[in-house]
Amino acid sequence: MLTLYDFGNSVCCQKVRITMRAKGLDWQSVKVDLFKAEQYDPKYLMLNPRGMVPTLVHEGKPIIESTLICEYLDDAFPEPPLKPADPWLRSRMRLWSKMVDEGLFEGVTELSFSAMFRERMRNMSEEIRQRRFRNIGDPRRRDRFMSTYERGVRSPFVIHGIAAYERAFKMLEDMLAETGPWIVGANPSLADISLMPFAARLDYLGLLDLWIKDRPHVVAWWAMAREWPSFRSGLRDLISEAEFSEMRLHGPKIADDVAGIISDVRRNMAVSSSVAIGGAADMRQRPPKRRE
Repeated sequence: MLTLYDFGNSVCCQKVRITMRAKGLDWQSVKVDLFKAEQYDPKYLMLNPRGMVPTLVHEGKPIIESTLICEYLDDAFPEPPLKPADPWLRSRMRLWSKMVDEGLFEGVTELSFSAMFRERMRNMSEEIRQRRFRNIGDPRRRDRFMSTYERGVRSPFVIHGIAAYERAFKMLEDMLAETGPWIVGANPSLADISLMPFAARLDYLGLLDLWIKDRPHVVAWWAMAREWPSFRSGLRDLISEAEFSEMRLHGPKIADDVAGIISDVRRNMAVSSSVAIGGAADMRQRPPKRRE
């Protein structure tokens, strides 16, 4: 009944697999090799016109976009529930899906590219490298990849991704202090599942501590998350030793640059916050205008 078009170390595929493991579901896996550009095969594009993974096919009907797939699975297979019953908590859960889709996805893509895949592309022939760039159908995605290829961690797209992670982990620390131990309460939800692959990639690259070492609630959440059986069987146990080795080898090469950018981001955030507070104070102290 369920077929997942999948690539092992894709963070979006990992999100869907964790959800399916949490539901106790079985599925048929069809590998789509991103390094061979199989996502642009005309037959696959008939299922997923965006040329991305994953794609879930349920009873002959394709569902695309990992966030939508996870919500679909929770609706189609409601036990155990992965969305809180309370509407306010459900809105907070969806806030994390939105944050992942609008910031962390591009951030982890550019960080991974600058750490590992950039070097791999440098070793390609010019013809193959240009073909890879041409195969990216979305001009915005092509610009991102080309910028990261040319400038590495100093690409503005990587810097934007680092800033997105900083905002996310700052908010996560505050949220866990309020509603922990999981993001929206006592049990894991789609909020936790959405974030897990993105924290895992930073961890396996040896970069996660740069963001969370001084955030004790996030540290405790990650220690709990990585031992959750659905995380281990849906993500951790499906990464090959060769993939782990590649991440461990290349991630530390960019650690110093990333740490410097995080410091800059925090300094700019602090300045913006103080300016905003000062401006609010000025407004409170300013006498009202006299009416003529």
